[in-house]
Amino acid sequence: MYAMTHGSQLALNVLDPTSLLSSFGALGILVVLFAETGLLVGFFLPGDSLLFTAGLFTTTSATATVHLNLGWVLAAAGAGALLGAQTGYLLGRRGGPALLNRTGNPKLRQAVERSSEMLEKYGYGKAIVLARFIPLVRTVLNPMAGALGVPVRAFTGWQIVGGLAWSLGVTLAGHALGSSIPNIDHYLLPIIALLVVLSLIPIALEIRKARRTAATAESAPAPDRESSRP
Repeated sequence: MYAMTHGSQLALNVLDPTSLLSSFGALGILVVLFAETGLLVGFFLPGDSLLFTAGLFTTTSATATVHLNLGWVLAAAGAGALLGAQTGYLLGRRGGPALLNRTGNPKLRQAVERSSEMLEKYGYGKAIVLARFIPLVRTVLNPMAGALGVPVRAFTGWQIVGGLAWSLGVTLAGHALGSSIPNIDHYLLPIIALLVVLSLIPIALEIRKARRTAATAESAPAPDRESSRP
C-alpha cells in the first residue's frame, strides 16, 4: 500500500487511474470497484481503465513511481467487484423500483432502460454476466435485479462468474501487455492515455444507442384513436 501525503491528497483525481493507484494502491481498486458496481453514485468511476492500468503497473520495475503486486491487485479487484454487485442487489431489493425511478441523471436513466432490455432479452444469467463489460449498465443492473426480484441464489452465482471474468480478465490483460513490452515504464503515459480514450468508446456507443431509441420512439406515428374505436 502507499502512504498518501498532503500533496498527493491535493493532486488526487478520482477519474485518473494513475492518480488513484499512486495514492491508494490496491486498496483504491477495491473501493472504486465497490462504488462503481454497488452504489449508483459511482457510475462515473473508471472501472475498466483502472483495472487495465493496475495490470500494467504490476509489470513496472520496483523503482518506478507506481509498482503494484499482482496478487494484491487481483484480490482487491475480485473483492471489490463481487462485494459491490451484491451490495447493489441488496439495495435494489430493499428500495424496490422506486430506488431507480428516483434517478435523475440522464445517463443513469438510459442505463436503467438498457438494463431492463438486457434482462428481458437475455434472461438473468447472460444479462448479469454481459452487464459487467458495459459501463453504466454494470452500475445499474445489480440494483435493478434486486428490485425486479431476481432470485438471490441465481443472481449471486451469475454475478460471481461475471465479476471474476471482468475484474480478473481485464487486470490480467493489462499485466500481459506490460509483460510483453520491454521497459514498459517508458511507455506508460501514452498507453494509459490511449486506454482512457478506448474506455470512453463503450459509453459513447451506449449514449448514442439510447438517443437513437428515444428519437425513434418520438418519431413513431401515434395510434389512430378514431380507427381503434369499435
